[in-house]
Amino acid sequence: MTTSETDFHVFDTTLRDGAQREGISYSVADKLAVARLLDEIGVGFIEGGWPGALPKDTEFFSRARTELDLKHAQLVAFGSTRKAGVRVEEDPQVRALLDAGSPVVCLVAKSDVRHVREALRTTPEENLAMVADTVAFLVARGRRVFLDCEHFFDGHAADPDYGVRVLQAAFDAGAEVGVLCDTNGGMLPMGVGRVVAEVRSRVSGKLGIHCQDDTGCAVANTLAAVEAGVTHVQGTANGYGERAGNADTFALIGNLVTKMGIPAVPAECLPELQRVSHAIAELANIAPDDHQPYVGASAFAHKAGLHASAIKVSPELYNHLDPAVVGNDMRILVTEMAGRASVELKGRELGVDLAGQSDAIGRVVDQVKVLEADGWSFEAADASFELLLRGQLPDAPPPLFELESYKTSVEHWGNGVVVSEATVKVHVDGERVISTAEGNGPVNALDNALRQALVHRYPQLADVALADYKVRILGWKGGTSATTRVLIDTTDGVGEWTTVGVHANIVEASWHALVDALTYAVLRHPQP
Repeated sequence: MTTSETDFHVFDTTLRDGAQREGISYSVADKLAVARLLDEIGVGFIEGGWPGALPKDTEFFSRARTELDLKHAQLVAFGSTRKAGVRVEEDPQVRALLDAGSPVVCLVAKSDVRHVREALRTTPEENLAMVADTVAFLVARGRRVFLDCEHFFDGHAADPDYGVRVLQAAFDAGAEVGVLCDTNGGMLPMGVGRVVAEVRSRVSGKLGIHCQDDTGCAVANTLAAVEAGVTHVQGTANGYGERAGNADTFALIGNLVTKMGIPAVPAECLPELQRVSHAIAELANIAPDDHQPYVGASAFAHKAGLHASAIKVSPELYNHLDPAVVGNDMRILVTEMAGRASVELKGRELGVDLAGQSDAIGRVVDQVKVLEADGWSFEAADASFELLLRGQLPDAPPPLFELESYKTSVEHWGNGVVVSEATVKVHVDGERVISTAEGNGPVNALDNALRQALVHRYPQLADVALADYKVRILGWKGGTSATTRVLIDTTDGVGEWTTVGVHANIVEASWHALVDALTYAVLRHPQP
């Protein structure tokens, strides 16, 4: 396969460089799943790891031959050049790269002469021979070869010529791409652009860029390099990587395609960005970053009333991009900053018809401002806000029950067993119901008892369960008192929704959130 210099490469190294992030440990099955996901966003190359150096990566490449059916990407094995003083044919690491069976190999080589002398403990000329020998050996055996020039920018500052000599040695031996690596992540965009432009004028081969994010500029540095002439960019999903991480593949694709007009991935893959970002976060066991550009849940969320007023006229006025292009969507956040337009747009988002309901909208705005001043927060609790909104309309849903009382208790036995129990007394359709239930805590017991009391009238509640429970203590009045805010995630096995409760007592705050959660469940699935 021949690639011209004008072809643009998106090279993802989530499975190799990204896996160096603290806290990430992929199983081989995880790595295979991540590779499939990356293929779905149309990247051209997926670096799978370092076969021969890591047993897990060797197994990955072995299984990939039969378990991966990539439609867009080619798999890349990563490794080093031959060792100093060792014939390339006899270097076991180089042999492991061949054994991996990947169509592409990415070699790493020292391009900073100081590292050559002090880390490799060899001569600059021997390092050039190591690069040339290894590239030629792999190319002769049918591999496409890319060369990562480690510490290129730091090396260029110390000796502007040696890194170029490394690149030229690789190109002369048959390497397809020479990648300039900001290994320490200390560069800024203006410096990257200047160095890349200079190198571009001195070599004719295809140049790439690999940026770490230690200055918070990895994406910006990569785009500066593209503007200066590189046509191969390396990144990791969600910016995962060692220290501060790497350039984020999703931000790179979003910027390259939608801002710079470069067809870096197939157009039909762009709407998969958000889904794949969140799926990889799940495999990495890292919560998605809500504020991540393009794919974060808050990337197109608007809180200020002024924004909402403009968005009501035209969404483009406050969105830099149609969120659907990258598989995301716009959200309106209803907070104390909200105005009438925010409530109206949020109602539309939730499927609530507010046409002709000007007075109701005004009441909701006033109510939200008062509640949020007391510690309530609706921006993360759409279900509670929808109930508040519907409660101001003429066809407001009636309450599920009338509360007489509830109580909870926690009993710690001598053998260490802790038992929580709750009793609720409610009136449902005129009938007094008393229900007692146990749980693994007072809130769980209260949830069980309340659903048990209501399920005969609302059978749809049998499928409802608590999915998550979050508590935040809010300091008020100079810290002399505290308010508790509870967020509860509830699921019916099909969807999930969030409700909020606030009170000085944590159980009462939980009660408010629980009642909203069950009321919303019935609203979702009304019985005939």
